[in-house]
Amino acid sequence: MSSISTTSPDADIILLPTGDGAVEIHAHRCILSAASPFFKTMFSLPQKDAGGIQVIPLPESPSVVDTLLQLIYPVPDPLISSLGELVDILAAATKYDCVAPIASLRRTLISPSFLREEPTRVYAIACRFDLQEEARIASQYTLDVNVLDCPLSEDLRHISAYSYHQLLDLHRRRGRAALGLLKAGDEIKCMQCNGNSFSVYSSPKWWSEFEKRAKEELRARPTSNIIFTMEFLSEVANAGGCVRCPGSVLNSHRYLTKLKESIDALPATI
Repeated sequence: MSSISTTSPDADIILLPTGDGAVEIHAHRCILSAASPFFKTMFSLPQKDAGGIQVIPLPESPSVVDTLLQLIYPVPDPLISSLGELVDILAAATKYDCVAPIASLRRTLISPSFLREEPTRVYAIACRFDLQEEARIASQYTLDVNVLDCPLSEDLRHISAYSYHQLLDLHRRRGRAALGLLKAGDEIKCMQCNGNSFSVYSSPKWWSEFEKRAKEELRARPTSNIIFTMEFLSEVANAGGCVRCPGSVLNSHRYLTKLKESIDALPATI
């Protein structure tokens, strides 16, 4: 628990969370009223004169209430290390209409670590709380994963079929568009596959392998992040057994760069 939760001599309200380890959290009406229209309205209502400091029971856990207060009070923001923790705090901040904490939590939700590690879950959380900009940002990061292979999370229970369909539709449309760009240009030639004078008008073996593997990858993850890596290109160059294909791949660098740019330019968000 933070220092906010300790007894404060000038506190004029006590918040009483629910659950194991529940403790009295001493707080200040003026700060809560300024941060939350919910509490401002509550404190404006007539109260029974029971003597002593008013105690307000809250259904949230002690850790959630304490972290929310750290976001409200003029102290450094707490470290939120998991999406599960963030969801609970965001739910409380939304319930009590705490504008500043909500803004802080929205920034945390789309932090690079969460977007890289669990983009689909970030998208689901954003949709659950109707955070349209965060959902749009997260949708782009989901392109790096196969959505249907992602572990099921409880957060998906709280989003609409429409929001989930939007994400699947983004992957499908972008995948189809990317597949349509996989066409060998005239400059894609190999001295062995096409002959010394390039008289054989067919794709080099490396390109055929590249196209086959790239299609498989793009159907699962419609981004250019994998198919233009040195590892991927090296594998397709050597797959056909042509000793000249690796050199052809290197000579096709300009074309491959343009192809990558074309794929990257495709619509990438819902």
